[in-house]
Amino acid sequence: MTSNDFIKKGSNFLKMNNIKSHIIDAELILSNVSGLLREKFVINSELKLDSNQINAFNKLILKRGMSKEPLAYLFKKKEFWSNDLNVNKNVLIPRPETEILVDALARYYKNQKPFILDIGTGSGCIIISLLQELKQSKAIAIDISNKALKIALENSKINNTFDRIKFINSSIDNFIGFKFDLVVCNPPYIARHQLKNLDDSIKYFEPKIALDGGNDGLDVIRKVIYKSKKILKINGMLALEIGNGQYSKVSQILKLNKFKEKFFVKDYKDNIRCIFSKLDHY
Repeated sequence: MTSNDFIKKGSNFLKMNNIKSHIIDAELILSNVSGLLREKFVINSELKLDSNQINAFNKLILKRGMSKEPLAYLFKKKEFWSNDLNVNKNVLIPRPETEILVDALARYYKNQKPFILDIGTGSGCIIISLLQELKQSKAIAIDISNKALKIALENSKINNTFDRIKFINSSIDNFIGFKFDLVVCNPPYIARHQLKNLDDSIKYFEPKIALDGGNDGLDVIRKVIYKSKKILKINGMLALEIGNGQYSKVSQILKLNKFKEKFFVKDYKDNIRCIFSKLDHY
């Protein structure tokens, strides 16, 4: 069998098991087991696999189709900001939408060295990527999950930012003792009653603590905004990723807490995804 045969066979199995992304998933699984970029075997359809690769391919296709487990957890890796990050079920899988947040901040703080707090760091994807762009910056990253912090710590070592990040096991409520130029957070922002509507690959595998934003999806966002008033330096920035349709409510919460919106950024589907605000001292 050629690579095309394997992709077709794997894709058909995934399609029968209601995996919407069945073609690309089969290609990514083949890429993972062969160690080759997708482009290589898409161009060279005669690529052969050895018996170990065939067994690995079949095993991953079967698991993806039957359990709906996300590829990132099956591979134990996820690419974000051109970094390979370790991931497991203790951390949210980094999303392309969050790269929009990193990109906006990297541009805004270019040639500066803000002291940064990353709230709910998870895999560490945001803070690691930011520090790679902002070479003179240092940061603190907090999370209430020690298991998540372990992953973030590993990722910071792999991606050469370990010496500039201090990882602390803490909730935002209990965090004190520092002032920051930038507070960044991708909080849980899905309303609790909507969790049951999520895709099975999210609902049954990703940590609920990283998804559940309370009754209206804004519980953690409120806490972060309130706390940021106390820990931001003068002229400091609060950068938030938010959910679809939450912009007007989050804007209102920011205003009530004396924040002035500086700008927002939309995602690939034209939803306002990130809000950037500063305390209004005047």
